[in-house]
Amino acid sequence: MTRSGLLRILIILTGVMGADGVILAAAAAHQPDATRLASASSMLLFHAVAVIGVVALIERGIVHPQIGLSAAIGFVVAAALFAGDLTVRQYAGHGLFPMAAPTGGTLLIVSWLALAVSAAWPRKV
Repeated sequence: MTRSGLLRILIILTGVMGADGVILAAAAAHQPDATRLASASSMLLFHAVAVIGVVALIERGIVHPQIGLSAAIGFVVAAALFAGDLTVRQYAGHGLFPMAAPTGGTLLIVSWLALAVSAAWPRKV
């Protein structure tokens, strides 16, 4: 698959993340004790914007493309793990799987660090 194809898929996933984030925000606003949903909503919305930003940085040649792409994919997977676990806990009373949210959180940290490295990595101009 070409890089532009991967970036297109990331943008599509970002749209889904944004829609899910808005849905969770609405659900949190209309349910008592829905703090988990508010956190999940924020996580999805914030990282959806981050993915769009990384795609723009890759397209402009500001960040190393492979490392930046890895960071963007990490944002999508990690936010889905984190938000998915919080949402399942809210409605089902148990998580996706043991350590899903901490795994997502750790992957988010690694992805942000990868984005920093992708900006510092020397690129061929």
